[in-house]
Amino acid sequence: MAANSFDLIVIGSGPGGYVAAIRASQLGMKVGIVEREHLGGVCLNWGCIPTKALLRTAEVYTNMKHADHFGLKAEKISFDIDAVVKRSRGIAGQLSKGVGFLMKKHKIQIIEGEASLKPGKPAPSVVVTGKDKGTYTAKNVIVATGARARTIPAAGLEPDGKFIWTAKEAMTPDIMPKSLLVIGSGAIGIEFASFYNAMGAETTVVEMVDRVLPAEDAEISDFAEKQFKKQGMTIMKSAAVEKLDKGKKTVKATIKGKDGKTKTVEVERVVLAIGITGNVEGLGLEACGAKIDRGHVQVDGYLSTGVPGLYAIGDIVGAPWLAHKASHEGVICVEKIAGLNNVHPLDTKLIPGCTYCNPQVASVGLTEAKAKEAGHKIKVGRFPFVGNGKAIALGEPEGLVKTIWDEKTGELLGAHLIGAEVTELIQGFGIAKSLEATEEDLMHTVFPHPTLSEMMHESTLDAYGKAVHI
Repeated sequence: MAANSFDLIVIGSGPGGYVAAIRASQLGMKVGIVEREHLGGVCLNWGCIPTKALLRTAEVYTNMKHADHFGLKAEKISFDIDAVVKRSRGIAGQLSKGVGFLMKKHKIQIIEGEASLKPGKPAPSVVVTGKDKGTYTAKNVIVATGARARTIPAAGLEPDGKFIWTAKEAMTPDIMPKSLLVIGSGAIGIEFASFYNAMGAETTVVEMVDRVLPAEDAEISDFAEKQFKKQGMTIMKSAAVEKLDKGKKTVKATIKGKDGKTKTVEVERVVLAIGITGNVEGLGLEACGAKIDRGHVQVDGYLSTGVPGLYAIGDIVGAPWLAHKASHEGVICVEKIAGLNNVHPLDTKLIPGCTYCNPQVASVGLTEAKAKEAGHKIKVGRFPFVGNGKAIALGEPEGLVKTIWDEKTGELLGAHLIGAEVTELIQGFGIAKSLEATEEDLMHTVFPHPTLSEMMHESTLDAYGKAVHI
């Protein structure tokens, strides 16, 4: 096979792209991966990982300020924002290098540059500009170019790198702002609101719909809002930012409420978190015959675009915009290409979602409202953190585990958690859903004591009137 010829070329090295490339190599394919910036994509470099490093700093800082709650003494607690950012960037850099090691280990050729597609057979060819410029051919091509922050230039909702930030600027601040406006209360917005609020910024969150974290179960959203307000955040729901006016040192935001009245909020920095849009421009997808709808590539259950040899995975194909979803799509796509048996489309109801705010939020499956809309007669179980010995010992008594069950079959329809470390607990419910476990399976499972996981058991028991510790 010629040097510029492959069994598979992957465009983009995020969690979807690099996992797809590794799985293809494991299956004996000659693989090339094109990356225009940093290995690991947005997730490792500007998203999932570095934000968690920042949030860990905020968690430790908060605990230090409340050291007396643990019988400890700590005085003159402070922080160095440059050192905080340096730690976050160092972790991102370490993991990006780790992806490079994995590419070398699996003999995947890294092609540095910007890629576009040119119609061809058996699959479109890949034209690269930049360091490794040239035309590359493959039997199959996977597009995994991810997404970027959505903006609304007409309303001034467009980043300038100084006063108005996307997630990228919010992770590498030029100053620690005394005041911050976060536009959007989804996972990205609330995580940054949690970080900056914990570090001392006067934080305001504006959300267009009537509750924060709108993708979550309504009960969890309400619980979260109360906790955020208790921490000092200002929450403005059913409100929209009509315009942003930049001054010499601050930004004035004109915010319209549900009642039609406007209010002006003046802050040092603004974070845009109003959604994302797929990186589909300049790739030549439509020229090759792929269909794009509202910024996302249209694919079937096996991630095929319908164009022979051309596939797309991850954020570029739409919600849920999650790294672990992209990785699984990469594996499904490659295994289908390889002709493996027992390959199935991804069931999005089995994909857990996590938000690493304070308190953490995690969920899988249907919300209570969605379960009812789908026609299920349901049983709902709840267990509060305050009833759990480990949570009290940790000093984390604020939280809730909520489970939703089909009354007739005992199927676990959904699980919704808020509180300490629930992003680690949720996978237990994810496994239960994947195995099609019933309430009896979870009731008969022995959960270790003392652990936070006992609340998963108790919530199940509560749905059937058997809870012990409430």
